[in-house]
Amino acid sequence: MKNSGFVLLDKPSGMTSRKAGGRVARMFGAKTFGHLGTLDPMASGLLPIALGEATKIIPYLEGRHEKEYEFSVQWGIKTDTDDITGKILEQNDKTPTTKQIENACAELIGEILQTPPIYSAVHVGGQRAYKLARTGKEIEIPARKITIYDLKNLTDSSFIVKCSTGTYVRSLAGQIAEKCGSIATCDSIRRTRTNGFDIKNAVTLDFLENLFNNGGRVAIENYLQPIDFGLGDIPAWNLDETDARLFQNGGFISTVNRTLEIENELVRVYSKDVSGNGFIGMGLVENGALKPKRIINVD
Repeated sequence: MKNSGFVLLDKPSGMTSRKAGGRVARMFGAKTFGHLGTLDPMASGLLPIALGEATKIIPYLEGRHEKEYEFSVQWGIKTDTDDITGKILEQNDKTPTTKQIENACAELIGEILQTPPIYSAVHVGGQRAYKLARTGKEIEIPARKITIYDLKNLTDSSFIVKCSTGTYVRSLAGQIAEKCGSIATCDSIRRTRTNGFDIKNAVTLDFLENLFNNGGRVAIENYLQPIDFGLGDIPAWNLDETDARLFQNGGFISTVNRTLEIENELVRVYSKDVSGNGFIGMGLVENGALKPKRIINVD
């Protein structure tokens, strides 16, 4: 059984993304793994896990599509982590009206500045912010530009947002509250879309582990997606056996007289003479040549 590819995981709340990825990797016998984006331990939802050679494809998937989250808040509470797991710093009884909430959501759509939470993985002075926060040190995290494509309140305490990479939902909850003249903290966050993938195609960790425990690796094989899964909007380039071997050894392939007219563009590279679906890497067409960018070692 192959152990390189993607697993679309529905991560449970209460677990780090790293731990969830490790449990998936062990089931598939993968020595290396990574994940597309990171979900807070409290958050649940879509977490694409890259196994083996698929980790090489992560840079070509991240940040290319909007993300979508459903989240809910508790009004009148502010914590040091900006979610319900943190220490309460402030409380009041200011619950905004539906109209105030709707107006706040409308005002936050577009390109805005956002300051990440101090308990986050952003780097401050070469260290992770959450590690510095745990020491009790004063932390100043600069605001950065993000894009909110859509933001709606489903109820007076629940929301759905479509946003760019780099958006922190916990911070967004605070921004909504601030515009309403109140305070709030997240009590649930669930990612439903990321990097072109959808939660409806994800599998839960419990289901996958039960299947594995009862039937072994063969039983979970259908949940391992191909390495090129999610790259469908990038042009494909097919090579014959000779050119494919040259590409895999780091050589440049002449694009002169090729029917596919591409220049200065990334392509998916395939060979008909290898096992699997023939995907052998990512290349860049530039100055009359196809140049290897990432080479996939075929099982």
